[in-house]
Amino acid sequence: MTATQIQTPAPATQEYDVIVIGSGIGGLVTATQLAAKGAKVLVLERYLIPGGSAGYFERQGYRFDVGASMIFGFGTEGTTNLLTRALAAVGQKIETFADPCQIHYHLPNDLELKVHRDYEAFLQELGDRFPHEREGIRKFYDECWQVFNCLNVMELLSLEELGYLFRVFFQHPLACLGLVKYLPQNAGDIARRYIKDPELLKFIDMECYCWSVVPADQTPMINAGMVFSDRHYGGINYPKGGVGQIAQKLADGLVAAGGEIVYKARVTQILLEGDRAVGVRLANGAEYRARRVVSNATRWDTFDKLLPSEKLPGSEKSWRQRYQKSPSFLSLHLGVQADLLPAGTECHHIVLEDWADMTQPEGTIFVSIPTLLDPSLAPAGHHIIHTFTPSWIEDWQNLTPSEYQSKKEAAAARLCDRLEAIFPGLNAAIDYQEVGTARTHRRFLGREDGTYGPIPQRKLWGLLGMPFNRTAIPGLYCVGDSTFPGQGLNAVAFSGFACAHRVAVDLGV
Repeated sequence: MTATQIQTPAPATQEYDVIVIGSGIGGLVTATQLAAKGAKVLVLERYLIPGGSAGYFERQGYRFDVGASMIFGFGTEGTTNLLTRALAAVGQKIETFADPCQIHYHLPNDLELKVHRDYEAFLQELGDRFPHEREGIRKFYDECWQVFNCLNVMELLSLEELGYLFRVFFQHPLACLGLVKYLPQNAGDIARRYIKDPELLKFIDMECYCWSVVPADQTPMINAGMVFSDRHYGGINYPKGGVGQIAQKLADGLVAAGGEIVYKARVTQILLEGDRAVGVRLANGAEYRARRVVSNATRWDTFDKLLPSEKLPGSEKSWRQRYQKSPSFLSLHLGVQADLLPAGTECHHIVLEDWADMTQPEGTIFVSIPTLLDPSLAPAGHHIIHTFTPSWIEDWQNLTPSEYQSKKEAAAARLCDRLEAIFPGLNAAIDYQEVGTARTHRRFLGREDGTYGPIPQRKLWGLLGMPFNRTAIPGLYCVGDSTFPGQGLNAVAFSGFACAHRVAVDLGV
């Protein structure tokens, strides 16, 4: 049993340089980066283990990932391999399994496509389906590479810190100018410069939606450039032992670097002196003080629950006019007999029968089969099939316990029936089944309405509307998917690097 698998005793000291609320990946990267610089760091986690939506749970010999298992950031080259770099900063590393295919798409009009790690193989397969758009396809995805190549030569730290900006500009002036050009642009704007086919543009929408939860017109081009290129550069790599190992290793590294982490420590209030954040209060009444406070909670949880309502800054009100909560997910965790899956089955799939349903609740189905890469996650002769689809909290409210259970079972049956189209015999092969709803995500992850982060309420100018880590409350910072550059494990790791850098500069460490 490691240090991060037990209840850590109450900290010996009450004063810290930095307190981090929540041990999601963004919070852990912030904490480990600061601890590695010598700061005195305390992480407070409400649950039993670290990770949040990058955590895990175990049932009857299965180890299930809470969230997605399509992981970027474990490459070995360049600067965008942020998970590799975050672990290395505190002396940790994880063995990974390379996935030769990012996604196998099963889309309307029999549009069956695989996104191969090999870039040319992917362009060839997409071009074979849309031969009249071969030139436009290459121009669009090559422009994504231009964005990625700019990112991949510079150290990714806080854009709020002028010293860093000046340094990186003088080191890489052309890359910086290249990125500035794309800051106000969305992927859909770039795609339409080169592509006219409506179905192909719908495919580009799905390419964005599967990780940004919005179509291409609302997906920042910088984010798209990172994802659409890194899947061929660093690749998709699954951590041995499951996604939860990332957080476990970061937590171990934090403790080894002199930091502290406490579980079952639910923060209920950010303490203020005047207008400045100076510490936190827990549900049990304990108080801890720090020179800086970092919230890895959502912005809604941070400003609506942990601070007095009258303290909501005008900048937060303005942000909420631009962004809204993304939906949560209906999650179906299945253990199935291994012979259900034929040889050559890919690890990740996306299923959609009608383009009009792409962004609707229970429209797009995301499927992960991590045991195809790491068989140790399931009993011998079995696989895990993790299925999730967008779902809003409103659909799960005001139900009696029996109504809630019946509704979960009905939703699971609908998903299984749809998955029979790509996995014939699925229903008969199920060995274990567990359903999670938006209520489940809200309860265990402590996220308002079970949301997985902000999405634009309307078309915005690329990333220019995303907030950085500092807030209008002196001494208080935010990290995670509510901050630049947004959702996804590698993105929140980026936010962690940026937040730690900004805090370190402010503290002078």
